[in-house]
Amino acid sequence: MLVSSNLSPPPWLQALLSEKFFNACVIHEGARKNEKNIFCLDCCVSICPHCLSPHGSHRLLQIRRYVYNDVLRLDDAQKLFDSAFVQSYTTNSAKVIFLNQRPLPRPGSIRGNICSRCDRGLQCPYLFCSISCKVDYILRTEGVGGLSSFLYDCKFLPLSEPASDDGLMTPVSFIAKTSSSSGGYGDGGVPCRTLACTAATTETVRKRRSSLSNSCRTMFPRDTEISANLMNRRKKAPNRAPLY
Repeated sequence: MLVSSNLSPPPWLQALLSEKFFNACVIHEGARKNEKNIFCLDCCVSICPHCLSPHGSHRLLQIRRYVYNDVLRLDDAQKLFDSAFVQSYTTNSAKVIFLNQRPLPRPGSIRGNICSRCDRGLQCPYLFCSISCKVDYILRTEGVGGLSSFLYDCKFLPLSEPASDDGLMTPVSFIAKTSSSSGGYGDGGVPCRTLACTAATTETVRKRRSSLSNSCRTMFPRDTEISANLMNRRKKAPNRAPLY
């Protein structure tokens, strides 16, 4: 989020970086998939898929969620910004970049390459963790005039996917930790097995419970089984002690 009140970037950019997305649309409160995950650059507002009709000829940007933060697909972002040196991540075979900086890790846990604005650990050769950090850095070092080389003149920006898309991206790769020299997060990522293998995990838990139940039956037979075993035992003749 932009923090410099005395600097004035374009209204749509300031609105994009300060808007709260994925809240329920109050106009379509009772409708399904009513999260506001679309940003209209011409009206500088966030809208839900049910609000698209009045904005049909406007420039529309799909906002997505990745690890609980707002992101843009890199292909969409590059139509509006110079995204060079902004850390990207891979999810669902698509590269994404964060809109705003995220909460920083605990102090002292970051070493090596860091964001030029917020000190978050990055992978080389990236310089910024988000679009917001790059914008804020340009405003502080070059002023509003420096944004002219950062922003692209985009006259036409349709939604890249159908409006019914909820914008939630299932991580195919988590943000992977880099080596101890960088202390940041990488682009490749570690495969996320948890979400992809839910059915297999459920089946494994069921089998373990079944095995545990069988073990309990073996160790602690039911009362009826104990009674049956006692009744079926053959009565043996008593053995007398030998006489000497």
